[in-house]
Amino acid sequence: MSAKVYNSQATFRLESGEVLPTLQIAYHTYGTMNADGSNVVWVCHALTANSDVADWWQGLIGHGKVIDPARHFIVCANILGSCYGTSGPQTINPETGEPWYRSFPAITIRDIVQAHELLRKHLEIPRIHLLIGGSMGGYQVLEWSLIAPALIDRLFLLCTGAAESAWGIAIHTAQRLAIEADETWQLSRPDAGAKGLKAARAIGMLTYRNYQTFVQAQTDKDKEKTDDFKASSYINYQGDKLVKRFNAQSYWLLSKAMDSHNIARGRHEKITTTLSHIQQPALLIGISSDILCPPEEQQFMATFMPNATYHEIDSSYGHDGFLIEFEKIGHILKTWDI
Repeated sequence: MSAKVYNSQATFRLESGEVLPTLQIAYHTYGTMNADGSNVVWVCHALTANSDVADWWQGLIGHGKVIDPARHFIVCANILGSCYGTSGPQTINPETGEPWYRSFPAITIRDIVQAHELLRKHLEIPRIHLLIGGSMGGYQVLEWSLIAPALIDRLFLLCTGAAESAWGIAIHTAQRLAIEADETWQLSRPDAGAKGLKAARAIGMLTYRNYQTFVQAQTDKDKEKTDDFKASSYINYQGDKLVKRFNAQSYWLLSKAMDSHNIARGRHEKITTTLSHIQQPALLIGISSDILCPPEEQQFMATFMPNATYHEIDSSYGHDGFLIEFEKIGHILKTWDI
């Protein structure tokens, strides 16, 4: 299923004060909405995903799954700054007639959420029964629940946090340094920074999985090897795979947006107080082996969100577990009752 595109001709003001002259949003919907919106499930995707959530989260979303288009109206919008159809470095700047490339302005998670809100109004969705997000998607869910609390009934958060950690910022900085080391990264062309993006993905893969998964899956049986190791091939493969489907300038831009994530920013209160304002019933899931956004991040949120339920999944898949452990996640979600 190809993405639909909403083109807003109104100016879109960013949190920085800069203005996009128009806004383009790519999105997917599945199923049919009830008249009162009581069956709306909106999924906010993570860093390099797209709006076709039924494709990349097949274990959780689809016919006969816990989130089923026969019962639910499912929405997923490609995030602002990405390269899958929503306004970003690769889309056309209407004022120049050329792609934005590196001139696309800085964005924040709140800007991404405001774009979601614009699409929600365009689709005439009166309320969201369940708002879901894993990793960076969870950042969007938290911000949206604070911006429009009366709009959203329930929250489902996986492998995410209330603020980007110093650890996460350090990882993103290392990834941006890899992109910036590619002398082509600021050029006005689609493949700008491709080698840097490959290196950035290599860094990312070390945080999406962990020691145990690499040792188990990528250890060579041939003890005489001195080169061409399985682990090296795997990292190269994953880097090449991302370069074929993503864009270095979008990656750089979105990693900056993640760094700015802090739900207490600008609200003149402690983050624990901000969390206490999130009154909706919320299901939080952590993955035991996640080293990028470890369970302590979700446990912290569950402590201060008044209606939170926390579950931890014992899995060796690390941060990627929220995409892979769909059977366990689906069981927990079904038991929680969406």
